[in-house]
Amino acid sequence: MHPFKGNYIGGQWVPTDRTFNDLNPSTGDIWGKAPDSGVAETRAAIRAAQEAFPAWRDLPYTERSAYMLKVADIFEKRKPDIVKAVQAEGGGWFGKGMFEVGYTAGVFRAAAAMNYNAIGEVLPSEHGKVSMAMRQPMGVVTVISPWNMPLILTSRGLSFPCATGNTIVLKPSEDTPYVGGLMFAEIFEEAGVPPGVLNVVTCSRESVTAVGDELIENPAVKGISFTGSTPVGRFIAAKAGAHLKKACVELGGKDSLIVCDDADMERALSAANFGSFMHQGQICMSVEKVLVHENIYDEFLRKFIARAAKLKMGDTTTDPSNVIGPLINDRQAARVKDQIDDAVAKGAKVVLGGGVQGRFVEPTIMTGVTPDMKLYQDETFGPVVPVIPFSTDDEAIAIANDTEYGLSSGIITANEERALHMARLLETGSCHVNCSSINDEPHVPFGGSKASGLGNHGGRWSVETFSQTRWITLDRGGRPYPPVF
Repeated sequence: MHPFKGNYIGGQWVPTDRTFNDLNPSTGDIWGKAPDSGVAETRAAIRAAQEAFPAWRDLPYTERSAYMLKVADIFEKRKPDIVKAVQAEGGGWFGKGMFEVGYTAGVFRAAAAMNYNAIGEVLPSEHGKVSMAMRQPMGVVTVISPWNMPLILTSRGLSFPCATGNTIVLKPSEDTPYVGGLMFAEIFEEAGVPPGVLNVVTCSRESVTAVGDELIENPAVKGISFTGSTPVGRFIAAKAGAHLKKACVELGGKDSLIVCDDADMERALSAANFGSFMHQGQICMSVEKVLVHENIYDEFLRKFIARAAKLKMGDTTTDPSNVIGPLINDRQAARVKDQIDDAVAKGAKVVLGGGVQGRFVEPTIMTGVTPDMKLYQDETFGPVVPVIPFSTDDEAIAIANDTEYGLSSGIITANEERALHMARLLETGSCHVNCSSINDEPHVPFGGSKASGLGNHGGRWSVETFSQTRWITLDRGGRPYPPVF
């Protein structure tokens, strides 16, 4: 069983009286017992972050960057152990874990690099002033991170605000309290990051409402970074807005891959297979609809079924050749099964897979999916994808846009001019030509439109979100006041 040392508050490991079971989703066994925090522990973490803020803010940017680079190096050094933990706690495939650790190190390096960019600009002044727009850190930023890509999505939420000079209180998902939370505390401690700069509290599903409210409503908190489901994101954004606090919320998606009639078939098949089934489809950018031009539909479907059928499913911790692992919990497996059953009941056909064995869901391809089905409208977050034919580009765009979500999309075509025209019409935060909808890099603006979120993570966009713009002037022209004064 994995040993938990407690919450990480003000540079100290603080045990709690209460714990909750942290399960291995592949076996259902208890992997560890994580701290079950409440409002008191959360307030203590926020207070520690607030006390640490002035010194961290005033530290030379070169030193803050150096700490971020140390964190990145430790991630690389600890890669084998971290990958094992990612697989055991989150059910991920070995290759996914390897990618995630390497990418996370890159996120911290990109955050370090951002400190060497301009933090403002000099503006013209008709009165001869030196007029400056400057960005400065805000203070305490709370980060609420998800379970599906716990390393990447936690690091993306905290690295840029932290490097900028903010201090952090992190609450990871109750499904991945270690790899999404307390492991970051271990690494920050090993890197020698000053106490209070990063604080981590974990809690059970039963305690999350009280803890979450404190992370948003506490007066010391100046900004909130959330990645997760759209219903929870709406609640957080509304609560943050009521308190006039900045919030960056990256939410769900119902992303389409559009395969045009001139597509490179091999490229289209690999993009669809990876995009639909990587990490059991538990990625916000996963391909959840494959739209295929009617001229190549039959060929594509036949080859897609054959390709996906080769993906091996099973416990990823015991057999590295298993690519399709378990869904994260029973609730998610039941949700996916409900979508499959609903679609079949309304006339859709399962052409591959469809089996649900506990938390394990077979890679599933369906045809005949129509807008009245849950599988068409709702985010699935599982290894199930419909293949839908279209006859014109306009029809493909209409199907892709026929959702409340607007996160990512992909277009496979030999004609880049055609692709750019289609991309402009797609209501998504990003669009990737001749690639899957699953794309990310640390320095790019990542965010969605419609119900997929507000704000952007990544690069200078994270810095803009989690800093305060100030106007500062130096009067060197002696601007006169009216004589009456």
